[in-house]
Amino acid sequence: MTRPLFKLSTASSQSPDALLEALGNLNASPDADPTPLLVQLVDTLRPRRADDVESATQALRALCYLLQTRADLRGHLRLAILRLFAEKKQVSLYVDSGVFPNTGFFSETARRLSRTLLPDVVSRDYLKDLLGLFFHDPADERWVEGTPDEDWLALFTLLDLAPGHSVSGAPMAPALAQLLEGLLVISYRISAIGLEPELLRVEPSIENFESPFLAQNAEMLRFLKQFEQWWREPDFQAEDDRQLQVLFDQCRSIGDRIRNRAAREGTSLSLTFHLQRLRQHLERAESLLELLREFRRERSLEAALPQAVALFKALVRAECRKNDLKTYWRQNVELLARRVTENAGRTGEHYITESRSEYFALLRSALLGGFVIAFMALNKLELAKLHLPPLTEALAFCLNYGLGFVLIHILHGTVATKQPAMTANAIAASIDEATGPGGSAKPRNLENLAGLVARTCRSQMAAIIGNIGLAIPMAMVIAFIANQLAGGHLIGPEKAEHLLADVHPWHSGAILYAGVAGVCLFLAGLIAGYYDNLAAYNRIPQRLMQLDWPKRLFGEARLWRVANYVENNLGALAGNFFFGFLLGGMTAIGTLFGLPVDIRHIAFSSAYLGYAAVALDFAMPWQTLALAGLGVAAVGLSNLAVSFSLALYVALKARQVSFAQGRHLVASLARRFWRSPGEFLLPPRALPAEESRDPAAG
Repeated sequence: MTRPLFKLSTASSQSPDALLEALGNLNASPDADPTPLLVQLVDTLRPRRADDVESATQALRALCYLLQTRADLRGHLRLAILRLFAEKKQVSLYVDSGVFPNTGFFSETARRLSRTLLPDVVSRDYLKDLLGLFFHDPADERWVEGTPDEDWLALFTLLDLAPGHSVSGAPMAPALAQLLEGLLVISYRISAIGLEPELLRVEPSIENFESPFLAQNAEMLRFLKQFEQWWREPDFQAEDDRQLQVLFDQCRSIGDRIRNRAAREGTSLSLTFHLQRLRQHLERAESLLELLREFRRERSLEAALPQAVALFKALVRAECRKNDLKTYWRQNVELLARRVTENAGRTGEHYITESRSEYFALLRSALLGGFVIAFMALNKLELAKLHLPPLTEALAFCLNYGLGFVLIHILHGTVATKQPAMTANAIAASIDEATGPGGSAKPRNLENLAGLVARTCRSQMAAIIGNIGLAIPMAMVIAFIANQLAGGHLIGPEKAEHLLADVHPWHSGAILYAGVAGVCLFLAGLIAGYYDNLAAYNRIPQRLMQLDWPKRLFGEARLWRVANYVENNLGALAGNFFFGFLLGGMTAIGTLFGLPVDIRHIAFSSAYLGYAAVALDFAMPWQTLALAGLGVAAVGLSNLAVSFSLALYVALKARQVSFAQGRHLVASLARRFWRSPGEFLLPPRALPAEESRDPAAG
């Protein structure tokens, strides 16, 4: 390889004098511990801004120029680095850096958090710790990665760190011996991961046939033994690593199969953690094998320098991210988030109507929801009259909301504001199917997506009309009946005025509080998806069927129906119940911490409007009534917009979808609305052979 000729550049933010000083210190103290001197050298290469890759590149080229023109500087730097590889333990660098430990998801989370607050003690006996000392700034990975490979390659070539074995039977260099030991440790860990009970539970076929996880370890032992013999006897014809690559591919295929199955049948953070560890170990083993392959092919480290540069960058990146919680959580929560949002997406499909029969079925379901909500609003007003202790009152409100929403679900009713968090995931799935590389989409796919949005809009309108259309008159009927039975108003004029003031569009915080309720709606959607995943992953219905006492008490047929109901509805029941606690708890949180936190929900606000109108004997100015109606509409818009936006964002992130065609989709929707505005309000007339389904079943 021809060594390039480097020149000092004035574009570098680092002074050549600083490089000369750092290299001169190595010259002046050849027998001293090289660690602080190498830290100083890396500091001179580090740009003032982490994203200033150009300055880092110029500094590295300046270093190469000095090493090329000054043999004494080059020799002492080479000697210092060789001392590190000869004296420091390197196995942990290859097997631990950038690879999750086997401690578990939450233990590693706590460890990363604690190390961020209180760094670990650096042990100078380990090369892994020293690498973290050299590249101690978390932003170092940006300039190390950004600097071209050819410049790092030139530096490694100048240093000439190759372990020679020209003499037959010469002892193996310490660095190479520890790299082989690192490969062996990684192989053992891959075998251990393949025997994890969670993996065997999801993919039982691992036990039915010869496991590639165990076979790769036997093959690794054979490969390393032959490599060591080749080192002692250069004429020995050692076999290559192709069989190892085949076994690694089989391990990876099993991991992919488990991942795909978990996405369908349920997953957990622990399972995702094991799959990530498996992927990381396989990638590290393959990178080390690739380096050995090139080294053995040319009998020289120079041929393997490109692989050494790639490994160096990967190790630096791993050390810079060793305490990074954001990346760690994203890697581990991805599969669970995908599973949770897909569960919600499947539920959301029931809320998107296509035919008129489905549309009117959803409308009837929403009317039933409005009927129950009128009574829930009544309970809330009556509970408030009791002036219970704050904690007791908050719990009573939570139970009123939670049990009421659960009742609505059991009766196959619909709450309008629950739709956006569900339908957003269905739309995200459609975007995933409609988009190609780079987030592009074909015009036909955009038209189909626009049709889905139109169906979602009219379905949402049907649910809102159904909820409000019965909640308001039902509240009035209840108030009239209470007046007749009690001989007085259900609530006093002062409370009625207060209820109207609570939904004033700009004199109250109604819109902001409706946004808080929108966040609760979004969280309820995630909770529902999580419990659906929990039911599937833990096989709760199958475990229920194994209980003997319910079979004796209810009979096997009834227990089977209960188990089937739990399988299909556990998420919805949990989501509705926790949604009630989220709504009821927000006011308590605001009171406890003295914060202006409250909730506004369109269905409850409309029911309160009905109660207030009767309490005031409809003797209120039309302006007050109009502002209250406007406030209720604004509350509903805020509920829907916040919950839909958050759910769509999370669903797209979970699917790793980048949709760059938003402007074209808006144009397609505008054209569709101009041609057929009624499509956004009412479905078309029944099509031949139309197949109806119950939109409230989910």
